[in-house]
Amino acid sequence: MARSVRERIVDVRRVLAAAQRVYDDREALVDALVAATGLTPPGVELGFASLERTASDDELRSLVQAAGVARHVHVVLSANVFVAPLRALALARAAADRVTLRASPRDPVLARAIVEALEDPAVTLVDERDIARTDADSVHVYARDETIAQVRAQARHDAIVVGHGAGLGVALVTSGADVAQAAADLARDVAAFDQRGCLSPRIALVEGDLERATSFARQLTAALDDFAIRVPRGRLLADEAADAARWRDAAAFAGDLFPGAAHAVGVAAGEALLVPPSGRHLQVHAVPTLVAASRILAPLARQIVTVGSDAREATTRLALPHARTSLLGHMQRPPLDGPVDRRPASRAHPLA
Repeated sequence: MARSVRERIVDVRRVLAAAQRVYDDREALVDALVAATGLTPPGVELGFASLERTASDDELRSLVQAAGVARHVHVVLSANVFVAPLRALALARAAADRVTLRASPRDPVLARAIVEALEDPAVTLVDERDIARTDADSVHVYARDETIAQVRAQARHDAIVVGHGAGLGVALVTSGADVAQAAADLARDVAAFDQRGCLSPRIALVEGDLERATSFARQLTAALDDFAIRVPRGRLLADEAADAARWRDAAAFAGDLFPGAAHAVGVAAGEALLVPPSGRHLQVHAVPTLVAASRILAPLARQIVTVGSDAREATTRLALPHARTSLLGHMQRPPLDGPVDRRPASRAHPLA
């Protein structure tokens, strides 16, 4: 007999209780997470602030509805954000009586810790990399779009593959914002996970003229410098460092560049956006109106997962109906009400 909504919520609450136990003993995981993620110990602590440990019944009802129903969900995890296994497991457990997880070989730390703390016989970790060998009727993949496509090609013909692909966050600073406060709040969103997640802001649109955008960029540079003292950036991979160097050159050519201790902030006007790579880099863009902001973001619409702003209601005018919204400073901590990524392309697609 299929589980009721209430039973599924109870199962997810057990997952949250396991996450709380892991969080309470998080010091035991710091060294392993530093080695796996490249974050500094303060960076790991900052990341743990985004680990979901509580949720309301209304949020969990929404999560259960979004999860759908399956017999067996197999989850393929990535290594970008070390707390991501919690939400992935919650969604899978809400959907199915049986869950298998393949943790990222680069960062299996939190997935293992949560599964061990959960002690649920319905949930197991597996090392199998051949998707065709799993008997799951639903496969949840958290990875780059290319990897999702490969999984779809390899999965059984009767399986459904749910892809959660790459994305980015956008910040909106409205004309009524306190520029210094907005910069301080946004710095926290940028610093979390060293900007490697799909909720990480890469672009900040500042309503007003170039002078106001430049003032914001200076304030953000100072705020990120302050964060670098309290929460130093971790190591960058070679390709991340190379991408950052190329972006800095392009941003300096297109406008002004404000380098910091372990970051850079570019500022420009016009309609051409230069999306920076991970590593605490941000492109600030002056926009005369919210209508202009919506037009500028249109080419990136399919990539935008979340929008943070000092005035949450202003985000509804950006023509991004599938993006999550939040206040600045809270972009990395959405409620546990479903997948982080709400874009239609990330929903289930039966294989042809």
